[in-house]
Amino acid sequence: MAYMHGNLALQPKKRPDQSNVVKEKKRVVVRRKSLPVQEKLLYLFTIAVCVIVAGVIIFRYSQIYQMDMKIQDMSRQHDVMAVEIKELQKKVEQLSDPEIIKQKALQVGMVLSEESINLTMEDAPGQLAMRE
Repeated sequence: MAYMHGNLALQPKKRPDQSNVVKEKKRVVVRRKSLPVQEKLLYLFTIAVCVIVAGVIIFRYSQIYQMDMKIQDMSRQHDVMAVEIKELQKKVEQLSDPEIIKQKALQVGMVLSEESINLTMEDAPGQLAMRE
């Protein structure tokens, strides 16, 4: 036996197990009131409007981007065609030279005619001129 408070005759009191003791605490749970239906619908409508506006803005930006890409493609095509036109104009100038025309005619076997050619055209459009 243990010596307690100067007396051996006292039997020590047993302490209750700390692990078995459950302390109950009272907590106050505050419940929020739910939002009224009108306010919920207002929030839902506001979010829907924001989503629609964002969608329209994104759609317009995509259209602008596509138009810009088409403009760039057309600019490239214009540059290529301008170069081709210059080359073709040079070729026309070269082939319009009377000396080159005479050389090409002689190569295919044409001869210069000394006779004069009279052409008559009728008033009807689309008819060919006939040699008299």
